[in-house]
Order: sequence, then structure tokens, then C-alpha cells
Amino acid sequence: MKKRLLAIGMAALMGLSLVACSSGSTESTKAESTEKAQESKEGDKSSAAEEKKASTDLKIGMVTDVGGVNDGSFNQSAWEGLQRAQKELGIQAKYLESKTDADYIPNIETLVDDDYDLIICIGYQLADALRTEAEANPDKKFAIVDDASIELDNVACLMFEQAQASYLVGYIAGKTTKTNTAGFVIGMATDVMNEFGYGYLAGVKDANPDANILQNNVNSFADTGAGKTAANNMVANNADVIFHAAGGTGLGVIDACKEAGIWAIGVDSDQSKVAPKTILTSAMKRVDNAVYDEAKAVLDGEYKAGVKTYTLEDGGVDIAPTTDNLSEELLKEVEDVKAKIVAGEIKVPNNKADFEAKYGDIYELD
Repeated sequence: MKKRLLAIGMAALMGLSLVACSSGSTESTKAESTEKAQESKEGDKSSAAEEKKASTDLKIGMVTDVGGVNDGSFNQSAWEGLQRAQKELGIQAKYLESKTDADYIPNIETLVDDDYDLIICIGYQLADALRTEAEANPDKKFAIVDDASIELDNVACLMFEQAQASYLVGYIAGKTTKTNTAGFVIGMATDVMNEFGYGYLAGVKDANPDANILQNNVNSFADTGAGKTAANNMVANNADVIFHAAGGTGLGVIDACKEAGIWAIGVDSDQSKVAPKTILTSAMKRVDNAVYDEAKAVLDGEYKAGVKTYTLEDGGVDIAPTTDNLSEELLKEVEDVKAKIVAGEIKVPNNKADFEAKYGDIYELD
């Protein structure tokens, strides 16, 4: 009997011991799990803080051409894209304006000296200055809009099929003119700028074969007075719709059209806000998107040198989203034309040979 009681007692003691061990093990596991969760949480916070710090430490600067950041067009669109990157991506952003071409190199050097992570030059006119600085600073990242001539490992070239956008506004001009006379004012006759002209003239002629197209090269992107004079001369010669591809000079074109009570067509950005009752539409070139994309690429560690071309198919070029002055019927026609361009049914000329093969020698500015 004593032996039986002793056995029972020993079993009870062993059971209590096992429960105690089990309880201790569970508490220990819980404590370790809680500690690991806290460490993981703190690690996530630390990682997020580091990521935030990395983005806010990233500095991206741009250098304008002589049109200035408030040209209502090319440079302004670029700055708007960089501002969007600042707001959405948390980067630091800055622009330097060039009053003359003598400012290009000093402005780029300022951003280099201030240790900017990416320096974006707005316009082909900065190509020589950028090439010089990129070669001198191979560890720095650069980008340039509208120039594909720089083949360096630290330069991204942002290009656009602007002829596609100008074809669309040319088509609209051809369908809109009541006098069968449209105008085109260009800031400077170069291969890049002439693409606007080839596209525009082709669009006008395809929409209205009888239309006459007046053309003027102002030879400046920052002379509003010259732009206004050019447009006034076209008004005197019966033009009732004028497209400008002239940067800041184009503000003078728009002003002349407003005073004459005729249509103006803007460029690069949606210029309807400049003169809502005067701007028929705008040939949009999404420089803002290109600049934003480059900022994000640097932030994500995906920056690549070389040429990147934006097209109608990817939304890089188009007509402006403001369509208050366009009829539903014309908008439908334009959408059909866009679809044909994307499908390859309409080949928009962007060089002299292709243009003259179909339309003859009618482009006067190259």
C-alpha cells in the first residue's frame, strides 16, 4: 500500500514538473516572439526612414534655355515635371535660368559643384555645353531634352516624335481655317524644330489640300516682339489660324492672334490658360513626363544613358486635353487620325526627304 501511494505521489510530482516546464517554455517562446516582432518592426521603421532620407537627399536640377522658366511652353513644362517629382517622390528640385547661351556652362557647373545627382538640360541649344561638362564629370548623371547627338555613358537623351503632335494640330488647322490660309511661326530652323514644321504642314495639307501655309522663322525662342510681328504679318495676309513652335517667342504670336480675333495653336504644354478664347488647341510634347521619369529612374537606381523617344502611342505627344474650342465632330476625326498614326496607316514625315516625297518643296524654313 505504501509503495502504491509513493508511486502515485511520484507521478503527481512528475506531472507538475512537466507542466511547469511546458509553461516556462511557452512564456519563453512568447517573449522571444514579441522581441523578434519588435525588432522587425523597428527594422521596418529604420528601413522606411532610410528610404525617406534617401529620397529627400536626392537632388535634381535643371538648366533652362534662353526662353526662361516662365515661357509658358518648353521650359515651364520641364519645371512642372520636376516640381511633380519633388512633391510625389520627395526629391530636392532646383532650376537655373539661362539669360544667354553664355550662361549654359556656368549654370551646369553650379549644379555640379553643388553635388546634384542629376542635371537636366532643357533644349538642344545646351548640347555643346552639356557635352563639355559631361566629359569633364564622368561620375555625374546628366540628361538633355531634344538632342540625341551625345553618346556618353552618363547622358540620357530625351527625344519626342513631335511631328506626330504637330500633324494633329495641323489637321485641326486645316479643318478650321475659313480663309484657306494657316500660319506657322518657328523659333529657330534646325533639324529638331523643323520636325514641327513637317508635321504641321502635312496635317494641314491632308485635311485641306487647298490651304495656303504662311511660314516665318523668328530665329529666337525669347523674343515676344518678333513673334508678335511675325503673326501680325500673317494676319495681314489673311491667316486665320497660326501655330507657333517658338517657346517664349510664341507668347507674342498668341498675343497678336488674340488682338486680331483669330485662332492660335500652342506648343509643348496646354497653353489654353494663356488665352482661353484664342488657343484652339496645343501640340503637346510631354517634357514634364520625361523629366519626371528621369527623376524617378535615378531615385529607383534605374537611370540609363542613351536615347529614349516618346511617341503618340505612349502618350509622350498629343493634342492638349483642353478641347473647349473644338467641335465634337472634329474631335472624333482627330481620334480616328491618331489611331491611324499609331497603327502605321498614316506615316507622319519628320524629315525633309519624307516630306517632299509626298508634298513637294513647300516647306520654306529649312
